[in-house]
Amino acid sequence: MAQRRELMTGSTASLLLCLIGYQPMYGYQIIKELERRSQGYFRFKEGTLYPALHRLERAGLIQGKWQVMPSGQQRKYYHLTEKGLSILVEKRSQWQDFLTAMNLIIQPAST
Repeated sequence: MAQRRELMTGSTASLLLCLIGYQPMYGYQIIKELERRSQGYFRFKEGTLYPALHRLERAGLIQGKWQVMPSGQQRKYYHLTEKGLSILVEKRSQWQDFLTAMNLIIQPAST
């Protein structure tokens, strides 16, 4: 479990930027979507998610906007900024390079 946490720590910002890049989302929606898309591998708690979202906001990569639902409830939806989109493109490229290099080593060579 500690190894999974270590891997997630370095990937949290990329995961959040990627999800928010698909569509604006609110916190609970992000938690559920991460879990659904990863088939249960990523299970974020609020204590992990919100500090990460606040760091991304302070860095100018996302922006939170409050929206009032028909029920009167307010939800803060997070949107990518132009800077966030630029960073997301860069992170995706870096991830693809990393994945390719890892696969070259981890996967058995064809003979």
